[in-house]
Amino acid sequence: MAKKRPQTRAGKSQLNKGAGAAGADEQVPVVGAREPCPCGSGRRYKACHGRAAAHAVTELVRRPFEGLPGECDWVALRELVPAATVELALKDGLPEGVPSVTLATVLPMAWPALRRDDGSVLLGLQNDTPSGDISRDLADTLLRALSAEPGNPVSARQAPADGPRLQDVLDPSGGFEPVVHSGFEFWIPDSENAGKEVAASLERANAAAIPTVKLSGVDAAYWCETPEKNHLRWVMPHPEEKLLDALARLHAAGTSSLGEGTRLVGSFRAHGLVVPVWDLPGEIKADDIEKPAAEFAERLTAALASEEPLSADERRARSGLTNRQVTLS
Repeated sequence: MAKKRPQTRAGKSQLNKGAGAAGADEQVPVVGAREPCPCGSGRRYKACHGRAAAHAVTELVRRPFEGLPGECDWVALRELVPAATVELALKDGLPEGVPSVTLATVLPMAWPALRRDDGSVLLGLQNDTPSGDISRDLADTLLRALSAEPGNPVSARQAPADGPRLQDVLDPSGGFEPVVHSGFEFWIPDSENAGKEVAASLERANAAAIPTVKLSGVDAAYWCETPEKNHLRWVMPHPEEKLLDALARLHAAGTSSLGEGTRLVGSFRAHGLVVPVWDLPGEIKADDIEKPAAEFAERLTAALASEEPLSADERRARSGLTNRQVTLS
């Protein structure tokens, strides 16, 4: 899923740098593109401070989930996990009439968010977002869902360029504990009374879901089952160049596998983080890979600590890993 993201902090400061009469530190309000710019320059907004505002919502944010608890799991749920939910805690607490806020990988009908009949909120993570900052778009959707009428979905829109991000809205001490589901039944508390469109959407989503399990012994590692072979996809927080060097050291030493019949085959790059991927024989299930994954984590920690230059074999291993890297976002 290739997404565009804006540079948020720089984008916000750029709103103050138009050629109009406003002072350098004065915040210029957002108005219609054809309206006079509030800075007093006499030009239309789109030709003055609106240029910086437009730039702010199209420039990519490389790591939109940076600073949130569980950044690696945010990336996994955004790109790799079919069905999962996480209970979210808000900095200011839950508003009156909102018993809970739950992040979900996907919602029925691809809704960005849903205010349920009981007032609870579901926020969809895997939707396309209109700007280049997923965090800002999700925060805007969440805030609109909190005030939506119960029983209604929330539509997509482009968030204001200077609007809050998830990092501004969520409680940083709230933790992030994904619950992986085998299907999407969590959408519908009362499936017998679900509408035909929602029921059909549920059936399609369940049919397409790949069985996935989150490992319990290491962070942000997800086993998944496919018809031909199984895989382990592990989102890692380490700087990319340092991580690739460490993986190359292990690969050259013949210690990058997770046991007999398994193989490190490459990696994804998603939202600024690297996601190594292992092929696993079909008979290896999630429980079977827990101990090998924990042992690999120890080897990786040691390889990350090495300051020695890569050997010729390690450089070749690194080149092979880099050539098999795919960017998802």
